[in-house]
Amino acid sequence: MSEHPSYETLIVEREGPIGWLIFNRPDRGNAMDARMLHELERAWRELDTDPAVRVIVNAGEGQSFQTGLDVGQLGRNRDALREQSRRTKNAELKLTAWHNAVWKPVIAAVNGTCAGGGLHFVADADIVIASSDATFVDPHVSIGQVTAYEVVALVRKSPMEAIARMAFTGTHERLPARRAYELGLLSEVVDPPERLRDAARELAQKVARNSPAAMAATKRALWGALERGLTDACRAGSAELVGMWGHPDQTEGPLAFAEKREAEWRPVAGARPA
Repeated sequence: MSEHPSYETLIVEREGPIGWLIFNRPDRGNAMDARMLHELERAWRELDTDPAVRVIVNAGEGQSFQTGLDVGQLGRNRDALREQSRRTKNAELKLTAWHNAVWKPVIAAVNGTCAGGGLHFVADADIVIASSDATFVDPHVSIGQVTAYEVVALVRKSPMEAIARMAFTGTHERLPARRAYELGLLSEVVDPPERLRDAARELAQKVARNSPAAMAATKRALWGALERGLTDACRAGSAELVGMWGHPDQTEGPLAFAEKREAEWRPVAGARPA
């Protein structure tokens, strides 16, 4: 596994076709300070544009996955706070894969606590798995703040009532991993918790075996469906489907299947359509 040395608040590694983006402020619950806000945008871009990376796993060091903004640190860094406030006001956040138009599959591997702004990374992942001791909580209303971006994104993918309950109970109730699984917020609960990284790796290896170009087109179609009505979503999905016609992977895939071998897919860097 190769590690990029130039990050202070993240661990960015490559393990074959798997890219790892790991929050690395365990002493602060992996909360986002000014440095992490800057590094996240760069890390997503770096992994997305690396043609050797086919799938990205987002995880957290220590006892927490991600606990939102480090309000204390940002309060002392007025420039960073003003910039984050501007991006929030203008809907120009650059925290997650979706914010940064990453079209490679992203797996969120949630350990321990996921709180507040950490829910961005759950809402915006393509696949979410969690350790059996993971919990989800949205404290915004308990400290007099509005919760919007995170829960708005979550209700497009999850049952409204479950997300509303989390939003309105605030710090007074935590959603455990097994209940989150029952509600469809995630697709797998990993037990024992120590196996979470291994489970994420095994899942990522399955994803990485597939055509990068086809997965990128599929991801655009799926996320585009959340933005549109049914008819428009189907039309946009059809455009992605037709756009793959003639791509070398569409010849290689059936041939490899017939010859009972692993396909040799054409590498693709992150596509960033408008």
